[in-house]
Amino acid sequence: MLLMLQGRAVAQDNGGGDAPKKEQSLKSKRKQRKEDKQKWKEERRLKHEEEKKIERHHKRLQTKEVRKRMKQSKKKAVRNNNHEREPFFQRLFHKKRK
Repeated sequence: MLLMLQGRAVAQDNGGGDAPKKEQSLKSKRKQRKEDKQKWKEERRLKHEEEKKIERHHKRLQTKEVRKRMKQSKKKAVRNNNHEREPFFQRLFHKKRK
């Protein structure tokens, strides 16, 4: 029983010497996290720019009437997603379905 207690005390003394290494590793982890975040932001920005470029190219290919219809559809979709009613005059002069 006495030998077991002495063995545990020695193991604890060795564990106390690792504290400075943890500080250094925390700083390096923070630095690595910051670099990863910057890299992620840059990739996200480039991806967003590429999507915008594709969207602009797609719009350029369409005729004037189609672009107008696309604009109206997008406006209607945004209004529906925001749970907004149509303006009063649009509701008043809607074409009725028979």
